Amino acid sequence: MMRRVKILVSGRVQGVYFRVFTQNKAKHFAVKGSVKNLPDGRVEIIAEAEHITIDKFIKWCHKGPITARVDHVDIIELEADEVLTGFEIR
Repeated sequence: MMRRVKILVSGRVQGVYFRVFTQNKAKHFAVKGSVKNLPDGRVEIIAEAEHITIDKFIKWCHKGPITARVDHVDIIELEADEVLTGFEIR
């Protein structure tokens, strides 16, 4: 069963290649969606995959790449309102 979530990551997550590492990890896990920087300094990730895969991806988001410092992660469940293909940086 597919699960779609919005993941909001706070900390030192902009200017440290967080989006590129996130895209690479999403491709590794076959997660579809997108990642973008927000004006408030957080990173927003929209991710969709099987439940177990999303859980693994969320676990990675709590750590992030070595260049980042993740202070807080919020998870918001979403409805699948459009078809997602691939994983893009916005």
